[in-house]
Parts: sequence; structure tokens; C-alpha cells
Amino acid sequence: MVSWSRMLKVGLTGGIAAGKSVVGDMFVALGAHLVQADRIAHSLMRPGEAVYNEVVRHFGREILNPDLSVNRAKLAEVAFGPAATPEGERVSRIEELNRIVHPAVIRSQEEWMQEMGRQDPNAVAMVEAALILEAGVAKRFDSLIVVTCSAEQRVARFAARQKIDLEAAGKEITRRMAAQLPDEEKIKAANYVIDNSGSLEKTREQVLAVWEELQLQRGS
Repeated sequence: MVSWSRMLKVGLTGGIAAGKSVVGDMFVALGAHLVQADRIAHSLMRPGEAVYNEVVRHFGREILNPDLSVNRAKLAEVAFGPAATPEGERVSRIEELNRIVHPAVIRSQEEWMQEMGRQDPNAVAMVEAALILEAGVAKRFDSLIVVTCSAEQRVARFAARQKIDLEAAGKEITRRMAAQLPDEEKIKAANYVIDNSGSLEKTREQVLAVWEELQLQRGS
């Protein structure tokens, strides 16, 4: 039986547009192995997959593109619901979507980490996922890294990524963040916090410092 005791399992999380992927790439450049929960979810929602079938059954064929692939923007619109009803109540089905997708994504992450352990017993295996804490899987990791940034930067980055104006970006972030824990709660649960509000160089310095800590933790 292969021992994975020296492999370090690291969760990388943070709010929308905080810069998780940028930070993840920096860790990969230092030698970490990384898998992104979002990419796993993409693959699970390909036509023919069990998760795809369940999502279409629950949310309807109107979320599909002409080629029958899932239109993620349409799915987000249905899942997150409008910002508020005239009575001020939110209508969200995001928990329904998460109940379908999360178990399969978590299984895939676990299988990936086991495979990393087989390939390299000394690996730093990093899972980048927005909802590690919300999904209740933080204890599966040896360390949890939370990436943060200022509210203004979050909006600006999301607007640039989605090619929408700042006002629309602000509303969409508010809507989506309602399904996530606030940064303050994530920070309380973190072993390490990387503030991605400054320059890339400042972020890289923090990543390097955390990487050195992880090497010490792996060797202990």
C-alpha cells in the first residue's frame, strides 16, 4: 500500500475575482500541483455526464446552447436568481445546483489528490475552489490559504473579465457573494492569507513566504 503521509493537501480559496487563479499559477511555478474545482465542474457538465443530466433535469433545457452544451451564463441566471423581488426577498436556487455538483466535484478532487500521492509522495497537492468552507470540506486539507482583495478591485476585475460595466459588475458580485461566506469569515478559518490588493510582485512575495512555510510543514 502506498503511503501519502508526506504529501501536503492544500486548499486555495477566496471570494469572487480575488485572484485565486493568479495565486494558484504562482504556486505552480514554485512546484505545487494544482487542480481547479471550476474546471472539474466544467468537465462534469459535458453532455452525457451524470451531473449534466441532473442539472438539465432540474434547471431545464433553456440553459443549453444550440450544441446542447451548458450555457454557464444562463445557468448562473437561473441558479442565482434575480438580485431581489419587489418585496426585497431573494429567489435563489444556488443551493439546489450545489447539491447536484458539489459531491461529484469533491469525489473528483479526492481521486486527484490520491493520484498525486501515488505519483509523488512528497507533492504539495493544491485544490483551488471558491466554496471549500461553504461545502464543509476544509478539514480534508492540511492547510487552507485564503486570497483576498479590496471590494473596489473585485468589482473592477470582474467587470474586465465579464466585459461589463462597473455598475453591472457590482450588482452581479453582490448577488453571487450572497451564496458565499464573507471574507472576514474565510480569513478566520485560514492558515494563511494572501492579500492580492497590491502589485503582482507584492502578491508573489506573499506566495513565496507561504510556500516556504508549506515546505517546513511538509518536512515536519
